[in-house]
Amino acid sequence: MRFIRFDSVGGASGDMLLGALAALGADLQDIEHTVRKFLPDNVRIVSEPAADRGLHGIRVKVRCAHQHDHDHWPDAHPGHGHHHAPHRTLKEIARLLKSPALDAETRRLALAVFTRLAAVEGKIHGKKPGEVHFHEVGATDSIADIVGCCLALRLLGVAGIGVGPLPCGTGSIQCAHGVMPNPAPATLALLAGLEVCQTDEPFELVTPTGAALLATWCAELRTPPTSGRVACTGFGFGRRELHNRANVLRATLLEGEEKCDRSNGAVGTSGSSLLVLETNLDDCNPQWIGELMKKGRPGIVLGVLAAPEAAETLREEIFRATTTFGIRSYAVAREMLERRFETVSTPFGPVRVKVGSRAGQVLVRTPEFEDCARQARRHDVAPRQVYEAAVRGKSVKKPVS
Repeated sequence: MRFIRFDSVGGASGDMLLGALAALGADLQDIEHTVRKFLPDNVRIVSEPAADRGLHGIRVKVRCAHQHDHDHWPDAHPGHGHHHAPHRTLKEIARLLKSPALDAETRRLALAVFTRLAAVEGKIHGKKPGEVHFHEVGATDSIADIVGCCLALRLLGVAGIGVGPLPCGTGSIQCAHGVMPNPAPATLALLAGLEVCQTDEPFELVTPTGAALLATWCAELRTPPTSGRVACTGFGFGRRELHNRANVLRATLLEGEEKCDRSNGAVGTSGSSLLVLETNLDDCNPQWIGELMKKGRPGIVLGVLAAPEAAETLREEIFRATTTFGIRSYAVAREMLERRFETVSTPFGPVRVKVGSRAGQVLVRTPEFEDCARQARRHDVAPRQVYEAAVRGKSVKKPVS
């Protein structure tokens, strides 16, 4: 199972996170293709190689139709901000995120980011979250940053993240609400629970978008294991040149065992006691059921394997999302194969394969459908052709790009 550790030298923003994830192998063309399906402006995601103080990586910028060539790598908001930003509400953004172009997990994470932002902004300005009007973060390029980063995690097959100390700047910054202390109040509120460190840089280093993404991922995804195998590292660069440090964020892709704990409801270890949440769904629209089930595959009986501490939250979600009047629950024991991912070469490009083994013997090899579908789109073939080629493929060392 894959996890990411983020370590920052120069801060964290939406474009720095997207650049770091792209450096790990997330496909920016796929991400651009997806966000263009539902965002109102003509969105482009452009990237270029970047280097500073001996470090090399990627600098990414989301550009919209209203931005002209002379706006390349704009820096209107101190640090990493956006200009020409419309004022959108949480409800308006949620409506955009309902697009069928987004898979359920990407939609869930992106909406959780905006919900967290609305809650923090509402508390600071004395408003209800639904009454908050997003300024810079409501801009099309910021929405693309947030959705793109959440989609990148799914494309990389990431189950959870960890975050090292985040650097803070000094002085004051100019934003939509006027002059604010640096870091901005919303940014500090979003970083509650995360570790920060002070620098002498007179710039905004961590933006509200970067803080919201990292805080939401830490809350919604799994906590990485204490140890794991390093698969690869990537560096995402910001646009501003800092005085005494590289403006860079490092992402390290780790492969660990699934039996690690979750901070918000653990998936049990091999041989642990779990609960099965089960209900009959005989009069529910199958399209609704797809939102609850992995990769949209509906079934007559919905079964959810849950840790006891997560059962009540999941019961609530099932009741709200279906027409059922009751849910049965009972204890079960689970035995799992040891799991790992490897990348195989095919005539259509690299594909990740999940490998299951027991007592050192490989028993199951399953190509990842998302990888097969992506390569199929590129080569205008059926996903099945890529899938069958991946079953026959040979393992390679490098991660999927």
